[in-house]
Amino acid sequence: DKGYISPYFVTDTERMEAVLDDPLILLVQGKVSALQELLPLLEKVIQTGKPLVIVAEDVDGEALSALVVNKIRGTFNSAAVKAPAFGERRKAMLEDMAILTGGQVVTADLGMKLDQVDLDVLGTAHRVVITKDETTIVDGKGDTTLIGGRIEQIKAEIEASDSDWDREKLKERLAKLVGGVCVIEVGAHTEVELKEKKHRVEDAVAATRAAVDEGIIAGGGSVLVHAAAKLDPSAVADPDEAAGVRIVKKALLAPLSWIAANAGESGDVVVSKVSELPDGQGYNAATGVYGDLVADGVIDPVKVTRSAVQHAGSIAAMLLTTEALVVDKPEEEEEGHDHGHGHSHHHGHTH
Repeated sequence: DKGYISPYFVTDTERMEAVLDDPLILLVQGKVSALQELLPLLEKVIQTGKPLVIVAEDVDGEALSALVVNKIRGTFNSAAVKAPAFGERRKAMLEDMAILTGGQVVTADLGMKLDQVDLDVLGTAHRVVITKDETTIVDGKGDTTLIGGRIEQIKAEIEASDSDWDREKLKERLAKLVGGVCVIEVGAHTEVELKEKKHRVEDAVAATRAAVDEGIIAGGGSVLVHAAAKLDPSAVADPDEAAGVRIVKKALLAPLSWIAANAGESGDVVVSKVSELPDGQGYNAATGVYGDLVADGVIDPVKVTRSAVQHAGSIAAMLLTTEALVVDKPEEEEEGHDHGHGHSHHHGHTH
């Protein structure tokens, strides 16, 4: 849950990520500040030709400067990340990472000194992706037996713990070890097609994360239509509130109406038919068939649909309370002022 210490480590400026393939991973319990401490190991790593990821309590001073300068010059690719959590939890999470990557935590508790360790303390992984806020280790090369043992150990600690907070943190550690990472490879014939596919995959990943957070519902706007049917303006005594209910009720029908129109159907007709169907049933624009949308794979994350309605309501409320607008009003052209030169006088004024 920590990102890169310096933005100079970024390798993909568009996504602001540091992506290191087949890196060596140094795990340190404590701060790394003095270059002299790091230099002996750094020289050995440079000889391997592999990039280096340092995870420590902090990396600053001469050590950080040396890593940044070499990264900018292109002589050595590396990235530094602050270790997550604090105190005993930080120790435990560093040990988790060591087991996951097949490395060893450099710690004074075991009498280890950074300037005396060799390459055998370094972990490895297929790839490490670091953003401003988080670090993802893809396919750590640790021993699967040791990883399994660590998982069982954490499960036992969860069972033995009396503290809800401790159990929650242990479950987070367990999820990081058990969850794993999926690599999606996208290929295409042209650069334009590749970018389009990549954006679609990124959208799908974001939607999946949202679905994991709050679950899924039938898609295609059908849920909003069924929700609208449950709104009754006549049940509200205040006439202003009743008008608001009618507006929301009408707005909830719009997504399905537009989907149907884009599919070449009449929006009003499709909305009317779907409103008569039971919950979960709706219109599949891809096939033009009415039916069980979840079974057909037409689904939306609850989080996305809920957020869309809430944001729409927020924007509408803002517009209702707005007393003035700033607009560009074209100046009206006066007749007989162009003198046959064909000049137009569309100058804009801001009001």
